[in-house]
Amino acid sequence: MRVVADASVLVPEALTRRGRILLAHPNLELFATGEAWEETRHEVERRINLLAQDQRLPEERLDALLTSTRRRLEQGVVVDSSTVYQRMLPEALRRIPRDPSDAPTVALALATNRDIWTNDHDFFGCGVPVWTTETLFLHLETGDTQ
Repeated sequence: MRVVADASVLVPEALTRRGRILLAHPNLELFATGEAWEETRHEVERRINLLAQDQRLPEERLDALLTSTRRRLEQGVVVDSSTVYQRMLPEALRRIPRDPSDAPTVALALATNRDIWTNDHDFFGCGVPVWTTETLFLHLETGDTQ
């Protein structure tokens, strides 16, 4: 199963056990736009730093957590060039008018005929199949990846 992942799922799932399972699932190929990838990297680092402050993690533990999370994301997500989806941006902007910053994700899904994995309700109704984390996890858990 090939899906375009939005930062709204990559960020929290990179930090959970369930997310680690999804990122490494053999029947799931994840793709993202450069925009979603940069947002993910920034937000993951910010959340890990906040977590480290709250739990008073030592510097070496913080560095190890950042490194392992980045590695997990880099191994689990292919970042597609904007040249792959650039031509679909005008159509994507029409389909997701409430948040134009989400248009590249829709454009990539349209250009590559892939579904979208997101928990952001702005994507629902954009004319592309959308998976929430819960439904995607259950779908993969049952082995129904057709």
